[in-house]
Amino acid sequence: MIVVTGATGNVGRPLVAALAAAGERVTALSRRSADEAGTHEGVRHRQADLAAPESLEPVLDGAEALYLLVAGGGEGLNPRDILDVAKAGGVRRIVLQSSQITGTRPEAVSHAHLRAFEDAVRQAGPDWTVLRPSGFASNARMWAETVRSQRTVVAPFGDVALPVVDPSDIAEVAAAALRDSRHAGRTYELTGPAAITPREQTRAIGEALGTPVRFTGMTRDEARAAMLRFMPGPVADGTLSILGEPSAAERRVSPDVEQVLGRPPRTFAEWAARNAAVFS
Repeated sequence: MIVVTGATGNVGRPLVAALAAAGERVTALSRRSADEAGTHEGVRHRQADLAAPESLEPVLDGAEALYLLVAGGGEGLNPRDILDVAKAGGVRRIVLQSSQITGTRPEAVSHAHLRAFEDAVRQAGPDWTVLRPSGFASNARMWAETVRSQRTVVAPFGDVALPVVDPSDIAEVAAAALRDSRHAGRTYELTGPAAITPREQTRAIGEALGTPVRFTGMTRDEARAAMLRFMPGPVADGTLSILGEPSAAERRVSPDVEQVLGRPPRTFAEWAARNAAVFS
């Protein structure tokens, strides 16, 4: 049995589907309605909360592998309590979804909890894998409202390119790591196949829709004010720093997706074509 936390999210949903398609028995775990992970043969749906590790006990009992996704960077969670429950339930293999930033900006306050989870997972035993994805292609969903209503994307740093990754690629790498012990003890940095700017992403969305979409820039201050509506100031500042002044490491295209999957990562244009309905 493989347990997938965050089973209704951008990575969890395709991960559950990939594992089910491979014939694995899967428990799709969510804090709310796990049924949103989709209906697949061999998949059972359960509700539990990482903030209440005792709620995980019946879910993890008898499980062999765990995909661990901690929402919001894991703030307020105790990684050792969660891993103790997993160990007691018989879990031998753990794949943690972390973030590229834990490696490129180890001093970042916003990702301190994720670094704590990485440390705890590595110390829990030899059969662990850490995934460090770059920014998600699916973050473009935040532009959906203005694309639908005005055929416009409004964003800062229109000409700064980053190699955003398709969440489906993260899911496929995760499925490989959960099923194959050859990935144990590895840390994979997951990116797309090429750096792409917000202006270029806008063009790709327009091509997916079959109609032009305009890009309109915004200042850093305007972007920060918008971000403060749903995230703390230090997190907003850190995000803007990455988007506006990425390091060489954050601009780098990693070979890890191709090395694990035997094919190049999907492009942003492919993601946009699959998700055109979001912007229609």
